[in-house]
Amino acid sequence: MRYSKPIKVQPVKTQPFTDQKPGTSGLRKKVQHFKQMDYLQNFVQSIFNCLPELAGSTLIVGGDGRYFNRESIQIILRMAAANRVKKVILGQGGVLSTPAASHLIRKNKALGGIILSASHNPGGMNGDFGIKYNISNGGPAPEEFTDAVFEETKKITQYHIAPIKGIPLDLIGSHTLEKMTIEIIDSVDDYAQLMTELFDFDKIKAHMADNFEICFDAMYAVTAPYARRILGEMLGATDDEIIRGESLPNFGGCHPDPNLVHAKQLVERMYDIEETGSTPNFGAASDGDGDRNMIMGDYFFVTPSDSLAIIAANAQLIPAYQGGLKGIGRSMPTSQAADRVAEKLGIDCYETPTGWKFFGNLLDDGRITLCGEESFGTGSDHVREKDGLWAVLCWLNILAERKQSVEDIVRQHWAEYGRNYYTRHDYENIPSEAANALFDNLQDNLSSLVGKEFSGRSISTADNFSYHDPVDGSVSDKQGIRLLFNDGARIIFRLSGTGTQGATLRLYFERYEADINQHDLETQEALYDLIETAELVANIIGYTEMNEPTVIT
Repeated sequence: MRYSKPIKVQPVKTQPFTDQKPGTSGLRKKVQHFKQMDYLQNFVQSIFNCLPELAGSTLIVGGDGRYFNRESIQIILRMAAANRVKKVILGQGGVLSTPAASHLIRKNKALGGIILSASHNPGGMNGDFGIKYNISNGGPAPEEFTDAVFEETKKITQYHIAPIKGIPLDLIGSHTLEKMTIEIIDSVDDYAQLMTELFDFDKIKAHMADNFEICFDAMYAVTAPYARRILGEMLGATDDEIIRGESLPNFGGCHPDPNLVHAKQLVERMYDIEETGSTPNFGAASDGDGDRNMIMGDYFFVTPSDSLAIIAANAQLIPAYQGGLKGIGRSMPTSQAADRVAEKLGIDCYETPTGWKFFGNLLDDGRITLCGEESFGTGSDHVREKDGLWAVLCWLNILAERKQSVEDIVRQHWAEYGRNYYTRHDYENIPSEAANALFDNLQDNLSSLVGKEFSGRSISTADNFSYHDPVDGSVSDKQGIRLLFNDGARIIFRLSGTGTQGATLRLYFERYEADINQHDLETQEALYDLIETAELVANIIGYTEMNEPTVIT
């Protein structure tokens, strides 16, 4: 499609919005909030204004297919043309998983990419929407850039948009808008090819064909076409082994967060809730934009922290990592299970704040190969985002090599390294004032907590985590309140930056158990004394008026 007449672009006058500060993963609001006149346009132009190299550049654009995705992409294309972008590479239908978008940025040496996603948040016309900018390394923009964008949103007076009709997003091929080329590509092809370069597909396929049943829950989200192509067409999974395998703009009315609560269908199948007498050998789920994962065996759940540690300990079984690992990165709230693997391998383990952008410098500098967060995110240096299907393929490759059950692999890992009992408690939709008051009170009392004893252990450190980036020297303060105990146990308090209303308080509890005879305790029971301590210290019930967490994982 070619427009022969020159496009006359007149700036559109606008007024700043006061609430466009990006969180840990971009700007997220309710769909109806984004649909306000000029709201999306203001934020996109603010991103463009912070990119001096924008004119003549290449951008990657795509999203998780949620409600308002297609309309937003048409706006972004018109604005890109008006801002003299040379080329936009767009996923068919406007769809790209977040890790696939990261790969395309890197493969095409693009200036960056605009990713439309609210990740694991609910979709639909009354659900959530999000937008973020990823830089040329394929990773989320660093705080310096997002802070600059926020400053721009507070003073913006005009934006540029070309007065042209939309293009057919579902038609693969090239289109031209004035001097800008739009290349619409198959959303899965490049990512699927990358996966074949990392894993032994022949071995995985043979193992799956040998009476090895899987269940993958696409959660009606973006990974549906990726799973059908890679797990189904390429590796032989049957239609019955991929559940909720359509990509829907409202995620089927479900919450696309891969955990034990929201991946209910997968959990029921893996725990044989319907008492069919059989369960799949391996289960997994991914989230709204395809960057998170949950791993399960039959009657067995693998925590994200353990998953990272086990992938690291078995990385030599995966073709891409047979040359060894350079290092491991984990977010501060993630359990210290990976630290023990790194120590045995003789490599560094870096502790960063929550947010994948903090791994970017470490990956680019060659300091780490694998990285992960407790919030169901795992990845490596193949892209600069966490990657749900990559983690699933890691496990399938390891299982094909070891020919053991998921549970046996995990238990043998605990026997060798010890078990880090670990859980996260989420208190969702708390009034922001109450959440901030809880944190302020806790912060004010940190110094007085040091040396106090609770349930036979004493607090050795009480602080608000500060990260000093070893690559660029930058400092990120106030990344989560830590209570560290003399026996290595930890309690972490964080306010999440991924919600769109109120606040989410996240509490993380961890203790280490070396004795193999103590590895069969129920997790909440094993951590009960720490859970009680958190209530005594922070008065969670008093501030939140909630007697129990919304979600426990």
